[in-house]
Amino acid sequence: MKRFSLIILALVISFALTVPAVLAADDMAKKLNDVLVQAPANKFWQIKAEELNAMINAKQTDFVVVDVRPNPAEYGQGHIPGAIQMPVQDVLKPENLKKLPKDKKVVLVCVTGQTQNLPIIGLRALGYNAYTMSFGMSAWTKGYFGAGLMQDAINKANYPLAK
Repeated sequence: MKRFSLIILALVISFALTVPAVLAADDMAKKLNDVLVQAPANKFWQIKAEELNAMINAKQTDFVVVDVRPNPAEYGQGHIPGAIQMPVQDVLKPENLKKLPKDKKVVLVCVTGQTQNLPIIGLRALGYNAYTMSFGMSAWTKGYFGAGLMQDAINKANYPLAK
């Protein structure tokens, strides 16, 4: 009888520990979905290089540019004036989130505009006013190697479409 009671107790504890985890996962999925459904109405939280340049030239202080290129050496080779460097794979680390203001626009920038999109939904779900710059550094710097990467992909594109 004692062994049966221990088994029942273990099952009850296991159930009690599992239910909150399942509910937390459902809550997180809802929170992420709530952000994602807002994307089309908000133009997917993208700004253009011209807009960012105008903000910099106007000496606005309501934004921060975060250079999220995964290779920190690229930041050293040239970056947007005033940008801070934070590799995309480190953006959602608690110590880095503390460096990002919630009361300003956080503009993420990478090489071609693809990688910078990875943390955007997470940042928005966490309450950050996050944006990305369309086409990344390729839209900022004439002849930037990322534009060449995109052009190569475009030139090779000729795959079948389903209709």
